[in-house]
Amino acid sequence: MGKRDNRVAYINPIAAARARGPVQNSGPTIQDYLSRPRPTWEELKEQLEKKKKGSRALADFEDKMNERWKKELAKNREKLLGDKDKERDKKTTDKEKEEKKDKKEVRYRSFTEHLNDLTLKTHLYSRWLFICVLEKEERKEEIQQGEERPPVF
Repeated sequence: MGKRDNRVAYINPIAAARARGPVQNSGPTIQDYLSRPRPTWEELKEQLEKKKKGSRALADFEDKMNERWKKELAKNREKLLGDKDKERDKKTTDKEKEEKKDKKEVRYRSFTEHLNDLTLKTHLYSRWLFICVLEKEERKEEIQQGEERPPVF
């Protein structure tokens, strides 16, 4: 009984590819990329100027948010400094009433409002820390000079 012939012929892959012929291009060639139309220097400058100008709607929105931010800052500053008068609380203007209604109507706050709140809180916290550090330094100086005063909590 003889053995079976299980040898397989070797095919050179490069020769096989050449035998199949040239490959059909499915997309743009390098030459197409290199010869594509490009803007002139003047057109490029105009595009950059348009980007710098931005949209008017965005600028209006930013102005509106800045005004709200300033109002909130003023309110919180008054709360912190304790300069809030009771008479002023009783006399709310029509605009403040409308703003309160608007706030009640809006269920979800925008991302920028949350960001403004966080920025305000960090600003107030950093200011509080600064005041605490100043008071601590003053206390150290008083102790060094021999003057003692009870701690303020």
